[in-house]
Amino acid sequence: MYIENKDFEMWMKRIMERFDGLEDRISKPPEKKRITYNGEQLFDNQDLCLMLHVTKRTLQRYRTLGWLPYKRIDQKAYYLESDVENFISERFAKKTKTFIY
Repeated sequence: MYIENKDFEMWMKRIMERFDGLEDRISKPPEKKRITYNGEQLFDNQDLCLMLHVTKRTLQRYRTLGWLPYKRIDQKAYYLESDVENFISERFAKKTKTFIY
């Protein structure tokens, strides 16, 4: 089977354009929209799991115990930035005080 040079170059150009488009989409992950509530940033479960290095189940436990206040929006749990800061300062401050040197 013989392909003319002109046709081959056209196909190669199209293939390379596709590769370039894929490379752009892969190298630039989509930026996550930040949701705000009364001017304050909201975090979802994934954000908090990554920040605190805990599982979703641990976050559920914190919510159930009342340690971590949350808001429900469209069947999804969100956490106010100030509530997360208070949770961290209260829970981790207590842990550091219990250590005896």
